[in-house]
Amino acid sequence: MQALDGLKVLELGQLIAGPFAGKTLADFGADVIKVEPPGVGDPLRKWRLLRDGTSVWWQVQSRNKRSVCLDLRTPEGQEAVRALAAEADVLIENFKPGTLEAWGLGWEALHALNPRLVMLRLSGYGQTGPYRDKPGFGVLGEAMGGLRHLTGEPGAVPVRVGVSIGDTLSALHGVIGVLMALRHRDTQGGQGQMVDVALYESVFNVMESLLPEYDAFGAVRGPAGSALPGISPSNAYPCRDGQYVLVAGNGDSIFRRLMHAIGRGDLADDPALRHNDGRVVRSAEIDAAIAQWTSSRARDEVLAVLDATQVPAGRIYSVADIAADPQYQARDMLVDSPASDGLPLKVPGIVPKLSATPGRISHAAPRLGEHDGCLQPGGGWPVRDRSGD
Repeated sequence: MQALDGLKVLELGQLIAGPFAGKTLADFGADVIKVEPPGVGDPLRKWRLLRDGTSVWWQVQSRNKRSVCLDLRTPEGQEAVRALAAEADVLIENFKPGTLEAWGLGWEALHALNPRLVMLRLSGYGQTGPYRDKPGFGVLGEAMGGLRHLTGEPGAVPVRVGVSIGDTLSALHGVIGVLMALRHRDTQGGQGQMVDVALYESVFNVMESLLPEYDAFGAVRGPAGSALPGISPSNAYPCRDGQYVLVAGNGDSIFRRLMHAIGRGDLADDPALRHNDGRVVRSAEIDAAIAQWTSSRARDEVLAVLDATQVPAGRIYSVADIAADPQYQARDMLVDSPASDGLPLKVPGIVPKLSATPGRISHAAPRLGEHDGCLQPGGGWPVRDRSGD
């Protein structure tokens, strides 16, 4: 048994936010039917590096799903979606607001058809407000949510995070909303409901103290490179071999251990540095002391000393480092999984870890329209074959 066995999910979205939400539910047993445009499929099939004509990213994003091809612009495709939605528990979509309504597949229509349906709607700016009709991608949500303003070095061009973090944050917020809506429906006698997730709001939701600091003090936080403004010490420090270490010595007792480890007992015992507010005032002095110590030692030596004194520290991982790391291996985060081309492929494992009903990779990402034959004339949710799981 898996946590979401029996849950029927209809995925209409493309690319990242909607499909990532669908992947997360599928990893824990939900039966996810992914609807793709005939002939071309989800554009993600052709994004980034391809193997045998298909993106290897696709193999991760669509694992455990079934693929059917429907043209949502045609009456036939719309009717097929209605038939599937009539029996679904969850419908996921990330079109521009109003698109599904134009096809007769909006919330009001589908809720009337299936009052138990939970509909997850992911968009750049949400289903309401003056920006609702603007097209929105993750990078725009990251900028409007405040993240892009904080990245990079002071005075330089703000840089983006190297992955589509706005889309993924939105997907995870969407999954949380779906599970809460299902909980309400199933245990409190409620009906299904719409879960409205905006990309910019998902980013803004993790911006910590950004707004209250502006409201209380007029403080506009800006980029600070590798430092963490207002929290000291927490930074990246150079080592003798050209590598960097990340050191988070911002707990009061951790700071004292760190200072003793680098031979700066004077700073460890300074009453003015006992708590974070005092350390922030002298963060440049503290960072200089740590950097002086790290720069005279190789990275591994630095990490060995800090590990021995229980100071949180680590190196900066490339994907090659990840693939060779024993912690990743011990927690099944590097999984050998067959891809849709039949060849093996190493993919990320399942997150989170559940002790009684863990997720798993049951089958490879589908070929385009692989499960078209499962759709029955007249509609209805097709039977799921679990014999190969």
